[in-house]
Amino acid sequence: MSFLYPRLLAEQARPLFEEYRHLTITELAGRVVVSHESAVYVATGGDRVSAARLQELRTDVVDLARRAGFPDDSDRARNADFDLRLAALLHAEMGMVPAEAASRDAWAFLALVLLPDVAFWRYPQPPRDRVLGTDLTRHVFGRLWWRAQLVRSSDDSEPYGALKILGEAAFDQIYARRAALGGSPHMVRAILRVWKDLDLTGLNERETLRDFLKRLLRLAPFVLFDGIEEHALDHELRAVAHESVDAQRLTSQPSTDETSRTGQDTARSSVASEWSAADSPREKSPIPQTAPAASVDSRRFRSLEICAGAGAQALGLESAGFDPVLLIDSKADACFTIDLNRPDWDVVCMDVSQFHPGMRPDTLGIDLLSGGLPRVKSSATVGRAEDTEERGVLRAAIGLVRELRPKAVLLENVPDLVESPSFEDDRSWIETELKSEGYRWSWRVLNAADFGVPQNRSSGFLVALQDSYFFRFSWPEPDELPPPTVGQVLGPSMSAYGWPGAERWVKGADRLAPALVGGSDRRGGADLGPTGTKKAWASLGVNGNSLGDEPPGADFPVDVQPKLTVDQAALIQAIPPEWRLFGGKTSRYRQIGHAMPPPLATAVGRAIAAALRS
Repeated sequence: MSFLYPRLLAEQARPLFEEYRHLTITELAGRVVVSHESAVYVATGGDRVSAARLQELRTDVVDLARRAGFPDDSDRARNADFDLRLAALLHAEMGMVPAEAASRDAWAFLALVLLPDVAFWRYPQPPRDRVLGTDLTRHVFGRLWWRAQLVRSSDDSEPYGALKILGEAAFDQIYARRAALGGSPHMVRAILRVWKDLDLTGLNERETLRDFLKRLLRLAPFVLFDGIEEHALDHELRAVAHESVDAQRLTSQPSTDETSRTGQDTARSSVASEWSAADSPREKSPIPQTAPAASVDSRRFRSLEICAGAGAQALGLESAGFDPVLLIDSKADACFTIDLNRPDWDVVCMDVSQFHPGMRPDTLGIDLLSGGLPRVKSSATVGRAEDTEERGVLRAAIGLVRELRPKAVLLENVPDLVESPSFEDDRSWIETELKSEGYRWSWRVLNAADFGVPQNRSSGFLVALQDSYFFRFSWPEPDELPPPTVGQVLGPSMSAYGWPGAERWVKGADRLAPALVGGSDRRGGADLGPTGTKKAWASLGVNGNSLGDEPPGADFPVDVQPKLTVDQAALIQAIPPEWRLFGGKTSRYRQIGHAMPPPLATAVGRAIAAALRS
């Protein structure tokens, strides 16, 4: 038998929460009732729960709470035990179906009407989401029901025994922080089965779990976990878990032999084999690397990066004072690249159109929403297959502005989106949406060459800020010094293997590069662009028909044009030499070609940060 529970809607729940947060536990106990005049029911299947059953539920919950020190005492250990027991009780006794348990209003009723004294005892002075259910993964009662729902094994002699394997913070990583994994009971139970058998001696359990989940998340686009039998799924997850354990042990033991470490990484599994291609540091570049500007006000800001790619824009914004709360990209290789270089950054591999703030409430009200969006086509292509995905991402980005209410927005795309009459309808729609949310905006085309990048690369930018900040914003001014030439930037690597033609080549490559093009995932391998772009590269002494595996050596002919390597292409984008890239050659090149040069991101980011600081 399933039951429908009363729902306390937000307009009634919010004022009650504000009132109750100032009352004592004794006073809250005096407000307990089993019904509320404003409560409603929604027909999701089942019978309305009776007053007698609600009273029985309250009695059982209060009994558990008293064993943990309610109403006058509590401590961390007893709270943890209370949560475990309460999770099993709620799931076993409430008779709720998932559709009913997904209602925040039903949990608000329990926390504010039936059990307010227990709720505010468990979390004194709680934030709203603990009581109102705005994020069910944090609700005082709702989170426990869902945790039990995900781990319950009906075939086990102790159906809820898996609740004991991980604490709340660790479980939160699976469910709240990794929604793509945590939404599947089949997957969660497998994770817990594998995890409890791991040898974590000497390791940081939290960091190892975090690494394990990230690796699973990168596989999610390619593996239908829910379609794998339990035994086979455990086998797959066990292999990934051991990769994480091995990686954590390696990082805890500094190695002086990079080749040996790479070999060990390669041997671990086919999934990890491509790390070796990314582990060799690139040649040092003469391009000055960006660094945070000295400032009397050194406040740092929180950002969400969408369409994060290889992380180049986020890297540039980091130098401008922005620390990402979360990065989102749909390409597994790009997500791995970010993990390689910034393991502390939280990156999720998913389509941005599938992301919603409820997955990560900590993104609400961030300082900056930023992203280098897929290149939209002109309005003449609207409705065609090649345009659907790109425009969908653009609309999803503006939708996130409405939902997250960031102080500032930074979106980068093609110059035509800013300047061309054929994009007038797009600009008008975007501006209407921003205006309705209280933002003011500015469009601008900037050339990366004006900010120290050895490449003529123009990008279109939209910067929007909440009205109170906008008047302080001004676009960055170009650098006074000219950017380095292609010869200056690539000269050291062209001569690194003894090519006798390097000196003459450097003198001929005395200009800026044309814009690197990442290419489309819908077509073949990597080259340096269309015919006109390849001719421009040829005038610089570069064969642009494909990419090379390494710089020219001592036996490379003097009169033959060398091909650029992936690492040399990264230098043209002013990506720091130490920024490692994951994936095969074509994948790594596309990550580079689609990136925003970090110095340009830093320049625009500093202008936004100055407006926010003023």
